[in-house]
Amino acid sequence: MKTILKLEELGLFVLGIYLFSLLNYQWWWFLVLILAPDLSMIGYAFGNKIGAFLYNLVHHKGIAVLLYIIGCYLKIEIVQLIGIILFSHAAMDRIFGYGLKYEKGFKYTHLGEIGK
Repeated sequence: MKTILKLEELGLFVLGIYLFSLLNYQWWWFLVLILAPDLSMIGYAFGNKIGAFLYNLVHHKGIAVLLYIIGCYLKIEIVQLIGIILFSHAAMDRIFGYGLKYEKGFKYTHLGEIGK
């Protein structure tokens, strides 16, 4: 089952790359920005509860899709870009086993404990 889920996330990551290709940005922007959502880990400096909330907010695919749709509707490419980067990053994280965080601590995710 893990393999199927990882393949599904890989498909979503490829979808993100495709959607990025439709924008008027050079490819190096994707490479530079793909890890930017991990800056949300700074929230853990203020405790597990704030860290988990901020991390989950930035890594939630529903929010990413909503931003992308709003960007498409309003024809604002930067908002589309933000949505695509958040979506692609979340898919990439799930491929590697990093899920949404529990308030218990950074290593406790909806996909299981990291490093276990």
